[in-house]
Amino acid sequence: MGNRLSKIATRTGDKGTTGLGDGSRVDKDNVRIQAIGEVDELNSNLGVLLAEPLPDDLREELVSIQHDLFDLGGELCIPGYQMIKEEHVERLDALLAKYNATLPALTEFILPAGSRAAAISHVCRTVCRRAERAIVTLGKVETIHDFPRQYVNRLSDLLFVLARVLNRFAGGSDVLWHHDRKRG
Repeated sequence: MGNRLSKIATRTGDKGTTGLGDGSRVDKDNVRIQAIGEVDELNSNLGVLLAEPLPDDLREELVSIQHDLFDLGGELCIPGYQMIKEEHVERLDALLAKYNATLPALTEFILPAGSRAAAISHVCRTVCRRAERAIVTLGKVETIHDFPRQYVNRLSDLLFVLARVLNRFAGGSDVLWHHDRKRG
């Protein structure tokens, strides 16, 4: 893995560049840095979700996902490096199956609402989708592995499902979109 920072205020970024894990420097608005930033923002939002009351097993799973996202940031920080692998994606598939099995089938679109934890999970989902878009954009200009893109795609689905789970955990249910409501 690349260099570890021993001090935070290095002043090396004062001219608008930042260092990658391989020692190279790029502009702070480089697509690779955009992707890293989106993953970092997602991880920070998961930290906010973890500050809420959650089922113990879900808390442990989210902490594990936070570690995966840190690894993903490391992979994105070092061109050509790989940390996210097929087993990471498969673990999310297993969590999707586990939590989907506890939910009723959707009959209508749902609004990103309900309990505070569910709403935060929806925010995490939207940030995750943005991170996915940034990773796709990076993949168009530089060679990256497939698993990071697959991981965030699966994670956004999981965060949607978890919002539904968290509404039930709080004693509520899905907040349905009413397409036939009165407008005006």
